[in-house]
Amino acid sequence: MDIRPILSTLRRHKTAASLIVLEVALTCAIVCNALFLVSQRIEKISQPSGLAEKELVVVRVSGIGKQTDAMARTREDLASLRAIPGVTSVTRASQLPFRTSSSNSGISLTPEQEKPTIHSTMYLVNENALPTLGLNLVAGRDFQPGEFVDREEAMKAFPNDKAVAGIFSKAAADRLSPGTSAVGKTFYIGTQPVHVVGVVEHLATPTGWDDNTDMSLLLPMRTTFTEGLYLLRTDPQRRQEVLTAALAALERNDPNRLVREKLTYEEQRDSYFKNDRAMVGLLITVCVALLVVTALGIVGLASFWVQQRSKQIGIRRALGATRGQILRYFQTENFLLATVGIVLGMLAAYAINLALMNTYELPRMPLVYLPVGAVLLWLLGQVAVFGPARRAAAVPPAGATRGSWGIPPPAWIICWHDVRSAEPCPAPAFGRARLGAN
Repeated sequence: MDIRPILSTLRRHKTAASLIVLEVALTCAIVCNALFLVSQRIEKISQPSGLAEKELVVVRVSGIGKQTDAMARTREDLASLRAIPGVTSVTRASQLPFRTSSSNSGISLTPEQEKPTIHSTMYLVNENALPTLGLNLVAGRDFQPGEFVDREEAMKAFPNDKAVAGIFSKAAADRLSPGTSAVGKTFYIGTQPVHVVGVVEHLATPTGWDDNTDMSLLLPMRTTFTEGLYLLRTDPQRRQEVLTAALAALERNDPNRLVREKLTYEEQRDSYFKNDRAMVGLLITVCVALLVVTALGIVGLASFWVQQRSKQIGIRRALGATRGQILRYFQTENFLLATVGIVLGMLAAYAINLALMNTYELPRMPLVYLPVGAVLLWLLGQVAVFGPARRAAAVPPAGATRGSWGIPPPAWIICWHDVRSAEPCPAPAFGRARLGAN
């Protein structure tokens, strides 16, 4: 199709065309960045914890006043919780993935190293931690009974020359020992040696601090009920039943304690990512709203142009233009406007991303989001203009003989139709200006 008539028409309607171009550009810039932010949030929400999330029940209690023998009470609690029907295993942990706080430490290759190689979350766990949490051991072994120590005693002797056993997440092990297995090697928390006995596939950090989402270390140090959480593994259908029984068992052991938390791990995860899900919903709403507004703008302008150019369209139909040609004319016109707007929008999207990187330390937006936004707006433009373009294509050839409001055409057009007759052109009958006057 020859686009010169289209360009000529757009030059005569610069204001309306410019508004559509600016609207498309603004929508393209915002939608590209919004889609990128949505993908970032969804990636964060869907990151694996490494745990058997659907099978875990979490209970946290605290004592009232000073506890004389908290470790003995903790052992009593663990025995009572294991006896609950439906419970397959029980353990304790100092912290869990996807919470609001975390305990971390630097891990070095040598004790003399000034700057740690990685920063890792430290999970202090009791016996049966791996089977209870559902962690997938990909190298090495689980902790042995003789490797567990009470945290209070361990902290008194920390650091010392004797290495403690440690199980690292695969991400942490790969950073500490790239290209080779970390099992059997020794790394350092300050000057305290940690001997790697195993590697688990995933173990997320509690908070994802500094984009550190999977740098984790398990240490075999028993914690008391005052400084950690009870974790019970059971069948997903029995979680609420087990949770109720666990609270009753802890109440029987010591009624003078406060229940700080009582929930399934899925509930904990949902609560942690609540704001992220809300942000995803907000960004999607903004994108949809912008696309709807842009579509309405295209529909409105196209309808206005069809009304303004109904006489021109009718003349084209009278001269032999088909409905398909009229339809393609308006679709091509919209495609050209959308293309100019998309090019400007891509430049604006890149500029907005740079501003977000500098202000909020967001990552650079992959270039793949630019063609995605472009295709989306091209399709939107074609769908939006289709209705007005069909109405334009439906203008009958008789439209060439009257204006938009039923006003007869100039006399020269009538004479053009009567060129084969020998009759002279009649003078225009101004008194019959309306169609109904005939």
